[in-house]
Amino acid sequence: MQIIIKFMKKRVFLFLITIALTAVSTSVNAQNAAKARQVLDKTSALIMGKGGATANFTLSGNGIGSTSGTVSVKGNKFYASTPNIKVWNNGKTQWTYTRSTNEVTVSKPNDAQQMTANPYKFITIYKSGYALSLKETGGQYEIHLKAIHPGRSIQEAFINISHSYYPTKVRMRQGKKWATITISGLRTRNIPNSSFEFNKKAYPNAEIVDLR
Repeated sequence: MQIIIKFMKKRVFLFLITIALTAVSTSVNAQNAAKARQVLDKTSALIMGKGGATANFTLSGNGIGSTSGTVSVKGNKFYASTPNIKVWNNGKTQWTYTRSTNEVTVSKPNDAQQMTANPYKFITIYKSGYALSLKETGGQYEIHLKAIHPGRSIQEAFINISHSYYPTKVRMRQGKKWATITISGLRTRNIPNSSFEFNKKAYPNAEIVDLR
């Protein structure tokens, strides 16, 4: 009988220890997620605080090769320019001009498609639908976004942010493919809303292909 009692006491003790450790782990994870959100909030405020921002970027990844250009953002709007492609997005509609074909494609892209042109897309998507975590690496914050729902076009992303809250690199996963965007030369400035809409007068001979 005493053996059974000792065994039961041991089981209860182990059960209580497990509960305590789980509670501690949950608390630590919650604090870590809160810190990640705080860093992203400050980064978002920095980028969007003075009416917009412009930066240089380089994009590389599986199946997309490598290209460099500039991007301007203002809220959920952006304009990106590379040697062969220009992209305007006013928050609802996207126009993509391809220089080699003199063609403009009009579309309503998903988050992953937008992020390949706009490395700052993360400042609008992290607020809902993602689990957040943070760690320090190379003297910077590295924030991990993991989609809660399997239907999200961006299933996973890693965002490197300096201690001054300037983003320097974004790695994102769509399906099994990864793309990496490095960012430099961020500068805040006031950008008019007209900069994020395609001006047909500037490309009078371009063919318009509407995919909406």
